[in-house]
Amino acid sequence: MSLGNVDLAIAVWFATVAISVAYVAWDALTHNPEFGVMKWGWILVTLYTGVFGACLYVLSSKEPRPGTHEAFVRPMWKQALGSTIHCAAGDATGVIVAAALTGLLGYPMWVDMVVEYALGFGFGLFVFQALFMRSMMGGSYLGNVRGTFVSELLSMNAMMGGMLLAMGIGMTKDMRAMYPESPHFWFVMSLATLAGILVAYPTNWWLVAKGLKHGMGTDRKSGPGKDVAAVTT
Repeated sequence: MSLGNVDLAIAVWFATVAISVAYVAWDALTHNPEFGVMKWGWILVTLYTGVFGACLYVLSSKEPRPGTHEAFVRPMWKQALGSTIHCAAGDATGVIVAAALTGLLGYPMWVDMVVEYALGFGFGLFVFQALFMRSMMGGSYLGNVRGTFVSELLSMNAMMGGMLLAMGIGMTKDMRAMYPESPHFWFVMSLATLAGILVAYPTNWWLVAKGLKHGMGTDRKSGPGKDVAAVTT
């Protein structure tokens, strides 16, 4: 593919990302009865993965008819996907922010990888797990940090492995992708997030099956049927 075609493909990609994010944000925030952390998780992941994230949202989380969300999200593959999306929203956000900062500052690759891992793990554990999930898990903040440390570590390692592989390939193929000022960088981050989700999915399936992580859930206080106080996980 010529450089001009690559640039055109990236432009089209980001146009579809904008449309996908707008749709998921509108539906999740105004119609879908899921927990607030998952609403924002889907928005973030769709920002990184575009139409793929939007399709996963419709297939696994969007309530097809009023009152059916609980049954709709019950299958194990959707529970595992919900856990993976939650992981990606936290970990991938940290990794992307770290990669952009270290790229702008011109740090060497080994520093880049260390900062990416630290910020990705830290944001996933301390913010998306212990803080944002506190209303579901109960208990103290520090207790939640201790309780989710191992599951977050396993999930993060899988997510980071997939992302690093895709980032390495993408940045080797096109050196422009090494610079956050270039749209090629952000396109590679999108591909890296998709790769991270694919690699982390089996790990999250196992974690949900063992009761070590939460899967998809329903919160009737945050969507249609607000008069129904049922909450499921």
